[in-house]
Amino acid sequence: MNLNIYQLVKASLMEPKKQAAVRIMTIGKIMRFVFIFITVLTVVSFIEWVIGLNNTSSSIDGLVEFVEEIEWLLYPFGFIFLFVSTTIYHFLKISLFALIGLVMLNARNRRGEYRHLWRTAALSVTFPTLLAFVLSYFNLGFGVTFATSLLTILYLYSAIGYYPKKPSARKE
Repeated sequence: MNLNIYQLVKASLMEPKKQAAVRIMTIGKIMRFVFIFITVLTVVSFIEWVIGLNNTSSSIDGLVEFVEEIEWLLYPFGFIFLFVSTTIYHFLKISLFALIGLVMLNARNRRGEYRHLWRTAALSVTFPTLLAFVLSYFNLGFGVTFATSLLTILYLYSAIGYYPKKPSARKE
């Protein structure tokens, strides 16, 4: 299976059959997709942070001087810190959902391993993460996290339905 990044994004948004099929793709292709996704999220969050910092600093005089003095140092380190923390969070989230998927896989009597589910979970978290990112502007609280987690589990559950079934045990 050879999908480009655009096809992976499309599959992560609306195609559970392809989400299940990525289990046979190389991990490098999935990692590239995850890092591109994290980079886009980080850039948008960083722009939001810079705009928010500029808006905040214009109302506080002392902060304006401080930010102007260390601006050359603040922005690069802020971006790096945001990228690293977003990467750690996203990888932990994918790993946790892959573990939940492994439980569902065994409960549904399907064949697969954790590494397969990690690849599927990497695509399954894409749409719920984008949805949570958009809904974060509306200050809806903890309900957004819970709803997007359930949506991710639903995506995983539907993708696991396309995993091959375990062979039945033979009676001799």
